[in-house]
Amino acid sequence: MKRVTDQQKEDVLRLHFVEHLSQQKIADRVGLGRRTVRHILHGRKDLAAPRAARLSQLATFEAAIKKELERVPSMNAPAMLERLRVQGYTGGITVLRDRMRKLRPRPHIEVFSNFAEVAPGQRLEIDWCELGYVLPGVLRRVSAFVAVLVHSRMLFVTFSLSHAMGSFLRCMDRCLRFFGGRASVDVFDNMKTVVIDRVRGEPVFHPTMVEYARVQGFAVSATLPRRPTNKPFVERGIGFLRTRFLPGVRYCDMPTLKHDATYWRDTFANGREHEATGKVPALVFEHVERPALAPLRDVHFDTDDVVPTSVGRTHQVCFDRNHYTVPWRLAGQQVLVRGDEDRVRVLLGAKEVATHARSWSVGEVVRDSRHEEGMREERRRAHAGELPDALGGLGEIGTKYFALLAASRRSLRLEEQRLVLLAELFGASATTSAIDEVMKTGHVGAEYVEHVMRFKRRLVPAAPPLRLGNPALDALVVREPDLAVYDEICARRTKDPGEPPEQGETS
Repeated sequence: MKRVTDQQKEDVLRLHFVEHLSQQKIADRVGLGRRTVRHILHGRKDLAAPRAARLSQLATFEAAIKKELERVPSMNAPAMLERLRVQGYTGGITVLRDRMRKLRPRPHIEVFSNFAEVAPGQRLEIDWCELGYVLPGVLRRVSAFVAVLVHSRMLFVTFSLSHAMGSFLRCMDRCLRFFGGRASVDVFDNMKTVVIDRVRGEPVFHPTMVEYARVQGFAVSATLPRRPTNKPFVERGIGFLRTRFLPGVRYCDMPTLKHDATYWRDTFANGREHEATGKVPALVFEHVERPALAPLRDVHFDTDDVVPTSVGRTHQVCFDRNHYTVPWRLAGQQVLVRGDEDRVRVLLGAKEVATHARSWSVGEVVRDSRHEEGMREERRRAHAGELPDALGGLGEIGTKYFALLAASRRSLRLEEQRLVLLAELFGASATTSAIDEVMKTGHVGAEYVEHVMRFKRRLVPAAPPLRLGNPALDALVVREPDLAVYDEICARRTKDPGEPPEQGETS
């Protein structure tokens, strides 16, 4: 089954939203089927990608293929096959077609090279503005997310403490909601959340960003590195932010910074008469550009930061340079941590086992006192060798027995589990008597207690009847279950402790 590459998805989005080509023309240009193009534009995910090219039969003909494609870039595979047959090519058309897709020259399309002709709703420019460590007590750099609609010069700005993909996409969501629509193409700087590599100068887009653009319905374009003139309007917006808002700003905390920036943006930045156009950006946006924007799609895209991790011995998980507690019994478990702007959730499978307010500090331990309930009591009791509450019916013999266990290398937790099971099957008095007999032989261990009751005394499991306090329910009689299944549950081998010494016998 073929899979569509991220580059092909981006080409489809660009040709559809920027050049407004039909699906058939896009399919011819990109080299995909028309149905595949329709699936990309309408949200289908079960898409195919080009088959890996096999070069063995074409290695000697690659120069000839390139020469013909340079001469006639639109030449199709059957025509190329006819020309290669004359030169001795004996392979098939499928491998030739796959190779031609990669060798066919693709002209570089500069999106809106003439900025004066940008129509309303066509181009949105986006970039980060670094502010540094400006928040008191916060060991993270503050960044401004700046976006400008080119036609109206309408400005959007918000702030973030991270450049991670989740934070970036949450800023994108707020940007789209602010404008109330989507432009045909969004132009980005060479940021890692958009461009992960470049091959012969062409950008390789981040798969998550391509998928986000596909779901939201816009094309993605990236400027060349160190070319600020390719996105002059957002660069001018960043300069305007630095010279008009940031001087004298109160860096108290992030909510105050966002509140002041929002007031400045809506009151002064978008309400002034723009120096270049001579018009008010808010008025041009309201009357000209907003109607030209494509409506937002009613879709949800997961913008959480997701990290699979394991719970440490201190029942904490590490997430984004901070630690968050989870219930102490989860130590050693594999969990999934999901974080948004405000909170962090820890999931064990599909169950949420912990939730915290997200910390944007560094090295902080975020605790929940409920996660340690019972931990200190159980550790203290285990260290002291006290009798667990579930085995209170064993009395003084049980207390003495667990005091001896505390001095041994045995797991107190496993011993407690097995003795609770034996007490439920054979009763507390029988279990107490068996423990006493085992201790007289000089041993400790649930396997010895079980051997005494099952094989030496031939006891049969008989749990006491359950009384519900309702005569009608207590009078119900059901068929006795087959208790042989407990022999399979207790899979550990039992051990014979031997015979206890006779009374009066000395060692």
